[in-house]
Amino acid sequence: MFVLNGNPLPLDVPFEAGDTLYPANWLRLSSPEERAAIGITEVPDSPTPYYDQRFYWGYTASGTLIPKDHGVLVSGWIDQTRTTANTLLSPTDWAIVREVDNGTPVSSGVKTWRQDIRYSCNDKVLYIGTTNNTDELAAYITGSGYPMWPQLNPPVVETPSGVNSDVVFSTNSTSSAFGSNVVFSSSSTSSSFSSDVSTTF
Repeated sequence: MFVLNGNPLPLDVPFEAGDTLYPANWLRLSSPEERAAIGITEVPDSPTPYYDQRFYWGYTASGTLIPKDHGVLVSGWIDQTRTTANTLLSPTDWAIVREVDNGTPVSSGVKTWRQDIRYSCNDKVLYIGTTNNTDELAAYITGSGYPMWPQLNPPVVETPSGVNSDVVFSTNSTSSAFGSNVVFSSSSTSSSFSSDVSTTF
């Protein structure tokens, strides 16, 4: 960075020194001796302070952040929030379609979680819309609350009444029952799995 009388001189911009006006390309074409002769010094460039490019264009010469248009950002973040909610919901959409298609009920846990996602999305969208400027919007988006979404806990499927909780498959049998304990057996090997197992189609 070139400096004259304590002021930075940007490249490719005309400047005045004393009573002389120098053309825009003078700094690039001049020698170190020519620049020193009129009092220009060269110093290392200061590192650019960090700024979040999602919300700001950069810094002014005085070091003030230049915010991007608040209205445009609000519209964009509302769209992004709704997209995130839809992305979270999409893996369980099939269960809703299946319930409509053949009447197989969706677990209450999944339904509650899906509604919680919608509530959370609505709250985020409303808050984004209430921000008054880019600084407020940036503070909310980068804070601890905005990235948090309700978590889906695996639904517990109860064993139907009258069904054996032990599942047995043998080489001589085609019958099976679904429950919490699963055992695979043959004439020579056997293994058991003790866990909550649910298979839904």
